[in-house]
Amino acid sequence: MPIRILSALDHAKIQLYHFKAIIIAGMGLFTDAYDLFCIAPIMKMIRHIYYGDKPIGTAVLSASYAIALLGTAIGQVVFGHLGDRIGRRRVYGLSLLIMIFSSFGCGFSVCTTQRSCVMVSLGFFRFVLGLGIGGDYPLSATIMSEFANRRTRGAFVAAVFSMQGLGILVSSAATMAVCKIFEVAGGDRAANDLSSPWEADVAWRLILMLGAIPAALTFYWRMLMPETARYTALVENNVVQATKDMQKVMAVSMSQIAEDPSEAPPRPPPSPPYKLFSRQFLRLHGRDLFAASANWFLVDVVFYTSNLLLSQIFNLSNVPHTNVYDVAFRVAEFSAIVAACSTIPGYWFTVYFIDRIGRLGRLVFGRKIINLFPRYSSYWANHRDTNNKGFMVLYGLIFFFSNFGPNTTTFIIPAELFPARFRSTCHGISGAAGKFGAIVGIVGFLWVTKTVYVEKDGSPGNGDLDDVNFPDVKRMRIAFLILGGVCIVGMAVTYFFTRETMGRSLEENELERVNEGQELDVQRRSTTDRSPSSRQND
Repeated sequence: MPIRILSALDHAKIQLYHFKAIIIAGMGLFTDAYDLFCIAPIMKMIRHIYYGDKPIGTAVLSASYAIALLGTAIGQVVFGHLGDRIGRRRVYGLSLLIMIFSSFGCGFSVCTTQRSCVMVSLGFFRFVLGLGIGGDYPLSATIMSEFANRRTRGAFVAAVFSMQGLGILVSSAATMAVCKIFEVAGGDRAANDLSSPWEADVAWRLILMLGAIPAALTFYWRMLMPETARYTALVENNVVQATKDMQKVMAVSMSQIAEDPSEAPPRPPPSPPYKLFSRQFLRLHGRDLFAASANWFLVDVVFYTSNLLLSQIFNLSNVPHTNVYDVAFRVAEFSAIVAACSTIPGYWFTVYFIDRIGRLGRLVFGRKIINLFPRYSSYWANHRDTNNKGFMVLYGLIFFFSNFGPNTTTFIIPAELFPARFRSTCHGISGAAGKFGAIVGIVGFLWVTKTVYVEKDGSPGNGDLDDVNFPDVKRMRIAFLILGGVCIVGMAVTYFFTRETMGRSLEENELERVNEGQELDVQRRSTTDRSPSSRQND
């Protein structure tokens, strides 16, 4: 009976529920992107409101970016493990609730006058927000991969992940709208005041709290989702309940689901008797876990560092700013342009091609294209006044190929490689490695490329709003060379350690490793039998 359930999932036609599941699961990724990527323009506002003429210190700026990523890494491991221990559905709503309440908490960060109090409070709530965001990654990927059929599984999981692009776009649009509304409401004083109007302190809090709305709207529907039939049948060993859940998902009776016996997947092995990180687990799945984690770590070093460059590009554009709203508006505007013209198309190209050209081809090709970014960026660092528009075009292309290639693929592969009993946990471990890579990239980039402030006439500045912020060019080149080296290492990991998963059922991927393990056991026994001591005994 378990074969029939799994075969029905693998051969099921695309139905309305699949698209419903994409929206329900994807809205969590939408909220993730909104909350993680709105921080850049908000930090511009916070700097002007609470720091006045002084720039935010590198330590404070690094902590403000890294704290949510640290929470995300912890949340991925904890919620990923809970998803395997007590079920995907049981903890799916909890991660969403954490995101909702922590988003509001960010907006209600205590204190309105003391910057240290504000930053500590904001950091705490963003850390908690990261826990919820982290929990959503492994659960959304695992649930979608276990609901999907094997022919379009990659496209469905990629569609869930692509909601990040919409989240970035909506985050930028919300920031622009709030800034413009507050600027217009403030009249001439807000439009031309280089000091910080008190309303600006409300504006950035409102932007953060708006991130709770999409998560709250999908909470009810997420609670109605049934447990995945694969988890119920293979982990809980409850075939009857799995059949009932299948009928809900497919909206037809089991007898109506056509199944070609010649294409039925082989009977999956029983629930693995070995434990996570046991010798048997590492022998069968250690290579896959290393490949998934290393790929994600290396991708996020480059991806998040490239996102941080948004503010650098913006500062180097020599556009004068008249008020605190204008600063945040222009950062969000450029982010929206990149999202609409580059990030979102990259995601949807992935949805279309992922099950046609495979995972590994896109992973390698995307990394080769991204490797061009550090080279041309190093050139641009010496020609920033004359080549800025060309760099922006290059920057957009890099984001397109990043999402068309490694950024999306690293999200998909861990959801396809591991047994149902460990799938969510291993995805969470891989994702956590990625977030630590993001922390390394962002913190390292901020410290390597410490900035200097100059007035518009070229004289030394003190960090005022109308100053132009230039990174140290020599340090910038070093950072770009490091990113190029990271891309090369990533290609090596893909070539030598990563498996292709396209077109096969989840159970076939698992069975392949089991068969390889059995072959190794046979070879070891054969070698032992042919040892000198054995022959001597004969």
